[in-house]
Amino acid sequence: MGNLLFVAFLVAIIVLVLFTTVRVVKQGYVYTIERLGKFTKAADPGLHILVPFIDRVGHKINVMEQVLDIPGQEIITKDNAMVGVDAVVFFQVLEAGKAAYEVSGLHNAILALTTTNLRTVMGSMDLDETLSKRDEINARLLSVVDHATSPWGVKITRVEIKDIRPPLDISEAMARQMKAERLKRAEILEAEGDKTSSILRAEGRKQSAILEAEGKREAAFRDAEARERAAEAEAKATEMVSDAIAQSGNAAINYFVAQEYTKAVGKFADSPNAKTILFPVETTQLIGSLGGIGELVRDMVEPREGDVTTGDRGTQLPTQRPRTGVPRTRGDS
Repeated sequence: MGNLLFVAFLVAIIVLVLFTTVRVVKQGYVYTIERLGKFTKAADPGLHILVPFIDRVGHKINVMEQVLDIPGQEIITKDNAMVGVDAVVFFQVLEAGKAAYEVSGLHNAILALTTTNLRTVMGSMDLDETLSKRDEINARLLSVVDHATSPWGVKITRVEIKDIRPPLDISEAMARQMKAERLKRAEILEAEGDKTSSILRAEGRKQSAILEAEGKREAAFRDAEARERAAEAEAKATEMVSDAIAQSGNAAINYFVAQEYTKAVGKFADSPNAKTILFPVETTQLIGSLGGIGELVRDMVEPREGDVTTGDRGTQLPTQRPRTGVPRTRGDS
């Protein structure tokens, strides 16, 4: 019986020794090893063998990045406006020995340090600056807090302002100010739009007037050119008529007079209001003129029976009887 108790006691001692000798460090943590109460090393994740009854684990330090919530607090700005502020701090332990033995209560120390510097930074700014320059506040806080915690083996990665709550009366005043500013911008934009529209309309009228003037000038040039060509055509026609009169004598004159006379009489029939036509001359004179025209055309197209040609090619000896300037009527012989 005594031997059995001794064996049990021996096994218990062995288990106790193994328990105090073998340590397994989890990933994301670093253990501080103390030998006779003095820090000797930082045990990284993995299996570690300690000296029994001499070495022991002092602190289990979390080396993952951690988030520390800064509770809401009231801060008085430079222009004596009281605002409520919430923030968060992201930090990571880089040196487990310093974080364990250089400061007591790491989380509380970072919280107090961040709160104090938050009041200092925002208290040196106006209300408008605190509302519009959050990035600047975050950068200043990060620089100050990181510099203060570096002796503790801690790296402050980010400091973010979550919320800034101005007083109710200031919020209402800011809302009215924003509304007035937006109305001002709207009126300015409307005035600029009217100005631009007026300028564009004036420019359009200017371009329209220029194009209209250019069109009138071009039309005048074309009209003058048309009149010039018409005058040239009239001159050429007059020249041809003169040549025809010079060659044919009174017969050509009778032809042109009869042609114009016929056109003038034809205009009476084209009148929509004319139901009765009174001719100012005798019908027999018009018929006689037309008959003279027909005879003239026949004389020009077909030679008379009494015409004699010579043997020379292209030379004709007219034997026509002389014509008078009075056209024959149908009753003439």
